[in-house]
Amino acid sequence: MSSTDNLTPVADDGGRSTRAEIRLVGIYEISKILARPARIEVTLSGVISLLSSFLDMENGLIAMLDEAGEPRMVVGAGWSESTAKRYFAHLPERAVGQIVVSKMPFVVRDVDTDPLFTDWAADLTDSERHRSFVGVPIKDRDRVIGTLTVECHHAGGAAMISLDEEVRFLTMIANLVGQTVSLQAMVARDRERLMTERHRLEKQLEQAAPGERGQGTAGIIGESEAVRTALDQIRIVARSNLPILLRGESGTGKELFAQAIHDLSPRRNGPCVKLNCAALPESVLESELFGHEKGAFTGAITQRKGRFELADGGTLFLDEIGDISGAFQGKLLRVLQEGEFERVGGSRTLKVDVRLVTATNRNLEAAVTSGEFRADLYYRISVVPIMLAPLRQRREDIPLLADAFLRRFNEEHGGSLTLSNAAVEVLRSCDFPGNVRELESCVRRTAAFTQGSSIGADDFACSNGSCLSSVIGKTIIDKAGTGSGYIPLPVGTPPARVRASKALAETNGTHDEPHDQSSFPGVSKAADIDSGIPRTDDGTDRQRLIQAMETAGWVQAKAARILGLTPRQMGYALRKHQIDIKRL
Repeated sequence: MSSTDNLTPVADDGGRSTRAEIRLVGIYEISKILARPARIEVTLSGVISLLSSFLDMENGLIAMLDEAGEPRMVVGAGWSESTAKRYFAHLPERAVGQIVVSKMPFVVRDVDTDPLFTDWAADLTDSERHRSFVGVPIKDRDRVIGTLTVECHHAGGAAMISLDEEVRFLTMIANLVGQTVSLQAMVARDRERLMTERHRLEKQLEQAAPGERGQGTAGIIGESEAVRTALDQIRIVARSNLPILLRGESGTGKELFAQAIHDLSPRRNGPCVKLNCAALPESVLESELFGHEKGAFTGAITQRKGRFELADGGTLFLDEIGDISGAFQGKLLRVLQEGEFERVGGSRTLKVDVRLVTATNRNLEAAVTSGEFRADLYYRISVVPIMLAPLRQRREDIPLLADAFLRRFNEEHGGSLTLSNAAVEVLRSCDFPGNVRELESCVRRTAAFTQGSSIGADDFACSNGSCLSSVIGKTIIDKAGTGSGYIPLPVGTPPARVRASKALAETNGTHDEPHDQSSFPGVSKAADIDSGIPRTDDGTDRQRLIQAMETAGWVQAKAARILGLTPRQMGYALRKHQIDIKRL
């Protein structure tokens, strides 16, 4: 501070008490102004106007600063913004700078005698002299975002107030202003983010693929017979309250279809609550579904509603229903039969009206036969079973899905990547044991590593042997053989010979489909997955690979189709036999 001298107050103790009460009322009134919804300029102007009625002050200013320390907004009592800015610019720059740099109040007892105000005081008239200057910082945490400055007049130079008291009062006001400005800035940022997200979603909806625009089926992309059949079934059964069981492998979009059932049903205006049963242990699952009372167990500090209560009047989707324990199956069966339950630790019976949609990738029939799943619960949840086809059985949807995923990637990362025809063919030839979820990961991973403007066949992981899709799929098949009840996810490519024959016929300029893969010279019927080429001696293996690559114009994906192999197997075989790819 330039001067921290206290001016001796003239008033007695009663006067000091009165001033304290006035300041308390002032803080209350200012807090009400700051709490009102209004533009920040209007709010700050109200604060300055109110301050002038509680202090013997003149020329009060609130200046909000930008990152460079320049005033971006200056508000004065009864002044226009331009007038307030001119007066703020006339203040000694070092005085304002000391407030910002030190982050502390700055007090000058008499501007007539302070060297910082020599030039400034020279312009004052006699009636404007004998003033004190008080400035306090406005902070957002530890960062100074503005200043609050006032001038206090002393008649004949006599001290009429205690500057310490005024500094404390103004500091409290500055803290309230700083919190309000920070809060409004945060709200503005959130609003801008929400508006941007809304614009993105509206644009995404406008550009949605035809299969994405169906009423109540947002997010379901596909025009294959399998998708159309599933959607037709959903539109019919959604009008009723019958329980629905969605069957299908992992990644086939069961959650999206469950949402579509809710959106197409008379309960569309009610809640749609979702829960993955496999993600929670039995004790937690019971609390999640039925809720619990306060003190029911350690950590239950408040009463909590379960998913059944939250879904009352709407739809409850239970994913991975086949993974719940036998003991919990009995508890769930009672709710489905009677529509009533008790919270954990409670005795009051609650009734709910819930439409149940369940999903599983397990073979529930086998689980019922083995005693792992209750038959009565199976019949209760499987009133209307709907099968969702794996992606390998609806390959015509792969280009639509891949385009949608790539478009989403471009919007998130500001890119403009496209899929080449060769890239689409690579995707269509893959079995995707992880289905739509794996396809999305494949597209996003490939897009992230692509250097050019278009994704080509060689950009995929299967082209360099780093795709583990087949290994994962084979593991799932082996697991299915152990009696676990999982639906097998075949990884082989049954249509491979047909695709290979068609590709060969197109290459040779003929349209007759060969009846066997042996129509391509030197290719046997059996394929060795480990080596990635037909079973024969190494010499002829290499020759057949070279012959296939030459026939395909050294396009690796096309040569793979000729030999009836996946691109991953083809890439592995080329590296094994040290065959360099020719660039034509």
